[in-house]
Amino acid sequence: MTSVSMTVNGKERRADVEGRTLLVTLLRETFGLTGTHVGCDTSQCGACVVHVDGKAVKSCTMLAAQADGSAVLTIEGLAHGSELHPVQAAFHEHHGLQCGFCTPGMIMAAVDMIERHDARLDEATIRHELEGNICRCTGYHNIVKSIQAAADHMAGQRHPGLVQAAE
Repeated sequence: MTSVSMTVNGKERRADVEGRTLLVTLLRETFGLTGTHVGCDTSQCGACVVHVDGKAVKSCTMLAAQADGSAVLTIEGLAHGSELHPVQAAFHEHHGLQCGFCTPGMIMAAVDMIERHDARLDEATIRHELEGNICRCTGYHNIVKSIQAAADHMAGQRHPGLVQAAE
């Protein structure tokens, strides 16, 4: 057994795990954070995306021991109390989900995408960035629309006047 400690959604967490334990397994089975989904176990679907030290990673292909000492953010830690993160709010407002299985991974990937681009995102960029996330329910139209709306909102918060000037 290996002892790991990390900050998960702002709280210090520790666990003893087997060396082969995946981060997604630690989050779901040990820490009870079931919002991170297991879809394929091969890094193809993106349902398991979380942020480790501020970067989006597929937690089904990362060992828990690799996250030792890291800050991990899951979908459960994205909102501030009852106030949804702008990406979560945009997915709700623009119907960016169907069954909801891929939604946590899509949202976590979208937050990372928006933060890396620090500006408005066009449809082509969003679709390219989502290539590692699969939704089996939709044609991605409302997912893309949700991400564009969230990016516009967040760009306006970072750079007041930017959204109005661009419209």
